[in-house]
Amino acid sequence: MFKTRSIKHLFLCSLLLAIQGIVAAQVKTITGKITDKSGVAIPGASVQVKGTKSGTTADADGIFKVNAPAGASALIFSFIGYTSQELSIGSKTEINVQLVQENTTLTDVVVVGYGTTRKKDITGAIAQVKAADFNKGITSAPDQLIQGKVSGLMILNNNGAPGASATVRIRGVSSVRTGNQPLYVVDGVPLDGRVARPSLSLTGLGQTPDANPLNFINSNDIATMEVLKDASATAIYGSRGSNGVIIINTKKGVAGPTVVDVNYSVGMSNIMRRLDVLDGDEYRAALKQYNLTGDGGSNSNGLNSILRTGVTQNVQVAMSGGNETSRYRASFGLQDQQGIVKKTGMKKYTASLSGQNKFLESKQLGVDYSIMAAQTSEQLAPISNNAGFTGSLIGQALQWNPTLSLTKPDGSPNVLAKNQAINPINMSQGYNDKANISYILASISPYFKFNDNWEYRMMYSVNHQVGQRRASLDSSINIDQVQGRGVAAYNTAELTTQLFNNTLSYNKQFSSAWSLNAMVGYEYQKFAYSGVGIGANGFPTNAVDYTDIFQAPDQVNTNINSFRNPSSELQSFFGRVTINARDKYILTATMRADGSSKFGANNRYGYFPSFAAKWNISQEDFMKDGTFFNNLALRAGYGITGNQEFPAGAAQAQYGLTTGGKASLINVPNPDLKWEESKQLNVGIDFAILKNRLSGTVDYFLKNTTNLLFSFPAIQPAPASSYWINLPGKVMNTGVELSLKGNIIQQKNWAWNLGVNATWLKNEMSGYSGPTVNTGSIDGQGVTGVTSQRLANGYPLNTFYLRRFEGFDDKGMSIYSDNGNTLYYMTNPNPKVLLGINTEVFYKKWALAASSHGAFGFQVYNNTANTVLPIGNLGSRNIAKALVGNGEAQTNSPAASSRYLENGNFLKLDNLTLSYNIGPVGKVFRGAAVSLTGQNLFVITKFTGFDPEVNTDKNVNGVSSFGIEYSPYPTARTFMFGVQFTL
Repeated sequence: MFKTRSIKHLFLCSLLLAIQGIVAAQVKTITGKITDKSGVAIPGASVQVKGTKSGTTADADGIFKVNAPAGASALIFSFIGYTSQELSIGSKTEINVQLVQENTTLTDVVVVGYGTTRKKDITGAIAQVKAADFNKGITSAPDQLIQGKVSGLMILNNNGAPGASATVRIRGVSSVRTGNQPLYVVDGVPLDGRVARPSLSLTGLGQTPDANPLNFINSNDIATMEVLKDASATAIYGSRGSNGVIIINTKKGVAGPTVVDVNYSVGMSNIMRRLDVLDGDEYRAALKQYNLTGDGGSNSNGLNSILRTGVTQNVQVAMSGGNETSRYRASFGLQDQQGIVKKTGMKKYTASLSGQNKFLESKQLGVDYSIMAAQTSEQLAPISNNAGFTGSLIGQALQWNPTLSLTKPDGSPNVLAKNQAINPINMSQGYNDKANISYILASISPYFKFNDNWEYRMMYSVNHQVGQRRASLDSSINIDQVQGRGVAAYNTAELTTQLFNNTLSYNKQFSSAWSLNAMVGYEYQKFAYSGVGIGANGFPTNAVDYTDIFQAPDQVNTNINSFRNPSSELQSFFGRVTINARDKYILTATMRADGSSKFGANNRYGYFPSFAAKWNISQEDFMKDGTFFNNLALRAGYGITGNQEFPAGAAQAQYGLTTGGKASLINVPNPDLKWEESKQLNVGIDFAILKNRLSGTVDYFLKNTTNLLFSFPAIQPAPASSYWINLPGKVMNTGVELSLKGNIIQQKNWAWNLGVNATWLKNEMSGYSGPTVNTGSIDGQGVTGVTSQRLANGYPLNTFYLRRFEGFDDKGMSIYSDNGNTLYYMTNPNPKVLLGINTEVFYKKWALAASSHGAFGFQVYNNTANTVLPIGNLGSRNIAKALVGNGEAQTNSPAASSRYLENGNFLKLDNLTLSYNIGPVGKVFRGAAVSLTGQNLFVITKFTGFDPEVNTDKNVNGVSSFGIEYSPYPTARTFMFGVQFTL
């Protein structure tokens, strides 16, 4: 028995040794070093065995070691910012490689509508911003990442609330309606542009600002953002490209071993600027000076009572990897941002999964997919766009008499009589408003490559949002119809967009001199928006949240409402052809036909062509010596785009239900309603000199918008209240854009890059012959129904139209030109000059980056100074400090006038980031880095409000306004510490 066991063991050992030998014979260990062209090691560079999942990364000295199975033919070396290299293995056991930095001037791939192209082949005005160049700090929405980075692009934070919407303009404003925002496209999916956060307005408080429709996107997932500015770039999007297009491209998996990226940051925020109002002692002195009563004997600060230090935490984890036939990337994010106003903030949870798969031995069949899911939970303050005499929270805090105590001896809020000043502490405690929105954006895109030239691709996507919002106003608030009763509302909204498209592309290099790129496609989109709400007042108890006991008030004090927008559908046919001759002469033509259910039967389809050409002068024989110009190209393009960003069903008859269930016509049909059209001309020059040390672009553009979409009240006795037409007239935008980037210092240990962009804009309306159109409402006590802006020939859109203030008479009363009987066209709220300055300094592993932007040549209307802090408040409410002793009588009326127009010019330091690249740490971390960021550090301006970079929505009947400030949520200054590492 023993002998038998020994023989068995000997046999097994021999077998194992044989297997080990076979395996060893099938696996080859390859070592080497990865460096740049200067011989400097590249830690963390990726090494992938072609055709397998095997791979590794280089250590701190650039050394790598990888096992290659028998039959492996090549290794693929890659690192961010460098051109990937593929080297054959053969019989080698040691491979050293030098990676060359990418020429970002010409060889980068840029995403355009329904495809990609090389930078050198771009014929239109397109700017690309990569993740490495994004703004740092707190970014609840992606538009903040490129603020100040692109010429011709203005991004204005409407207020400082977490998750607040932004005003985004590409090459100015061209529509008289509110549809001036660009089209956003995420990984090929055009977004609706709306967000399913229900709107509501509780008694006396006005309408709260909108949320940002891009809040659902995790900024850490974004790889690049392209800004398409002229018609030759945007016409492929037809009716949705009139105001420009911003394409957001998310990060994708890279072939190689699984990589885990972790980012954590924590920041603290406080108010950036304060308004100069009186403190307690100054208020008492003013009362004495004006011989008034109202001294409460205390010292308090209403604004401080509702402010806090906001803490923000951000955690991001991403995993990616795969091989040549199957790549993936998954990410998870949590952003918890406290606002600087108490009881405000936003929590955002995000998750995404994307993949690219190839099938068949030929790899001709493939499918790309992407799923983005998010949940935002906002806590909102009663800070509104249009509060009346009661004011919203910021106005109430500014107005609080600083000689009155904010709290009683027992610590409870000091509540005054009904309709007197509202204690900001009581309002903050008594107002509860929470909004939750669930988002999902999913797409699947199968494709088949028939051969090297032909490819068919299909995409289906759905963007679904569900929002719910519950708000209540406590019965202790001293507002009429609220005090002793309480008010509450619960609203829901649901937004769904579906898209289906097919494209067939053809790419052929006929010879070394000629190539053709062509694409045709079909697209169908459907939009649906609906909601339900319930509201009530007169709650019997404060012991339970009002939104949990809607059944408690009497039925007469309860109301229910619901809505469903008319369904909107868009059917499109489009195509593009690009011809390249010798890399010198490039011609591009696009055409799109859009059919929209929004328009009447007589003009259902719109047609949007464009043509562009580029001459790469530096490719000519007389320029090829490259002694001065490394790149020189001339571009020119012309095209037509459209605008359909107005309510669905505007051209059709619409009915609403009145009390009692009777239907009544609310919109007069107009079967002749046409598309709003923009004809655009663009001429540009691209250049690079001094061995690409200095590069830039210069563009001139002209944009002529006609058939302006507009809604007028129907002339009575019409059967309905509104009627949509095309306004006679046009809006002309012209301008010059300049973008420069210089590598000032390029040494082994030192580097300094500087980028500057500037835009000069001019906007004018002409040819208008319709009824008077006023907009820009002014709100607050004593100005009911007052507007500040008017559309007029020869003036920019939203030009201020006001009384002309000339000072005070000997009695301290306002003097106006023509005794105030005449209103005058004043100044332009649209900036004439936009400026962005971005710089980076590198020293060994240290980096210092700064980003700033500014706007010049415009004015802002200070509605806060007009109606929140006028001299007439003295004795009951607070006033602006500058009013004391200025010669104005305390009884002077705060009428809207040019007195409240202020110079809005500003230059803001947006970001200052100091970072240290630690590099690999042991055998665990492939790379690590730490950073310290300051955000909104300071602003240089003469504007006396919180921030000249503000745009309170003051539209009238949907006619857009611009440049009005009304006690907004203040801008925050933030300091943030971050750490990043890769496993």
